[in-house]
Amino acid sequence: MNNSINTVEIRDCGLILGHSGQEVVEFRLPEFQLKAREQVALTGPSGCGKSTLLNLVSGLKRPDAGEIHVAGRRIDELSTARMDAFRGREIGFVFQGFSLLGPFTALENVAIGLRFGSRPAVTERSERAYQLLEKVGLKDRINSRPDQLSMGERQRVAIARALSNRPQLLLADEPTAALDPDTASVVFDLIRSVCHEENCALLFVTHDSMLATKLPRQFDCRGLVHTRKEVAA
Repeated sequence: MNNSINTVEIRDCGLILGHSGQEVVEFRLPEFQLKAREQVALTGPSGCGKSTLLNLVSGLKRPDAGEIHVAGRRIDELSTARMDAFRGREIGFVFQGFSLLGPFTALENVAIGLRFGSRPAVTERSERAYQLLEKVGLKDRINSRPDQLSMGERQRVAIARALSNRPQLLLADEPTAALDPDTASVVFDLIRSVCHEENCALLFVTHDSMLATKLPRQFDCRGLVHTRKEVAA
C-alpha cells in the first residue's frame, strides 16, 4: 500500500457498533482513500456511518479489523498516548458545536489549541493565532470572548483553532448545521478556502446536498452500517 500520496487510506475496516437481540450492528468499509489536499463531502442519512467514519479516521475509535493510515502512519496500531499526540499534530476538528472556552478571547482560544500540537513558544502561538484569525476575517475581534461573537464568528474561531497546528487533515462534522443558510454558505466557503491555503485535506460531513455538490467529490456513506445474525459460539 502506497500512503505517500494519500492523507487517508482505509482497507477492510470493520467495527462492531452494538447488538440487538441475536443480531450484530456492524460498520464495514472495504476501501477508502483521501488524497493529499483533497476535499470530500461525506453524505447520507442519519445513522449511516458518517460520524463513525470520522471517529475511526481520527483514532477516537479503533477498528475491530482492517487498517487505517493517516498522514503516512498506521493509526490503528498506535497506543492511546501516541494516538493522542499524533491527533494533536496532524488532525484538526470542526463540529456543529463550537466548543470554545468561554472565559478566553478569540485569540486565546486559538492559541490554546497550539499547546496540543508542536507546542511552540508563547509568542509564536500568539503570532500564529493572529494570522489565522486574520485569515478567517476576525482580526478586529481577536479580543472578544465567545459570548460577544455571533454564531458565524464563533465557528470562524473554531476553524482557526482547528488549523492552528497546520494539520494535514481537517475533519468537519456538520459544522454549518446550526447556522442560518447565508452564514452556513459563508462558513462553508471559508473552510474550503482556508484548507486550500493551508494545504490541508478535508472530510466534510453534511446533510445539505447543495453544499455537498460544491465539493470536488462526494462519498455516499449509505450501506456502511449493516445488521447481521450473531454467530453462535
